[in-house]
Amino acid sequence: MRRFLDRLYLAAGAVGALFILAICVLMIGQSVMRELGIRTGAVNDVVSWCCAAAAFFSMSHAFKHGDFVRVTLLLEAVSPVWRRRLEIAALLIGSCAVGYLAWWACKFTYESWEFNDVAQGLLPMPMWIPQLSFAIGSVLLWVAVVDELVLVLQGQTPTYVRLVQERHARGDFSSDV
Repeated sequence: MRRFLDRLYLAAGAVGALFILAICVLMIGQSVMRELGIRTGAVNDVVSWCCAAAAFFSMSHAFKHGDFVRVTLLLEAVSPVWRRRLEIAALLIGSCAVGYLAWWACKFTYESWEFNDVAQGLLPMPMWIPQLSFAIGSVLLWVAVVDELVLVLQGQTPTYVRLVQERHARGDFSSDV
């Protein structure tokens, strides 16, 4: 199960990176087409959907790798016992909050499909298609948070802490900048 979940988070990060590449290609293509006098109105709609997809698909990968902003000032000042308790409390709250987000993201996307909601921009696309990245990404983030909660409850160091410590041990502080 561990290998499956780690590959799932890595795949989600890769999909997020592909959406970032798509944004780059679309923006450069739009700039070239404007210079050639070709209309590019719908590109802005697609780029905005790609931005959302890149953000939501990348969240589970970023969370697991310690790339989310964490306020560790309190955690570094308390004993290991209290640090573990605070991590559990934070992960419990995070599981509930992200679970709530994932529930409503899926419900919102389903309702867009059910009511055949169509984008109002220049590209009349069914809205459930770009919203699907929101639903999938939020579910993946919820799985990642629950995964970390289970690890901490089993007495293990959170993955996001362990990976940051490993980077620091190699002298890599690039994620802290």
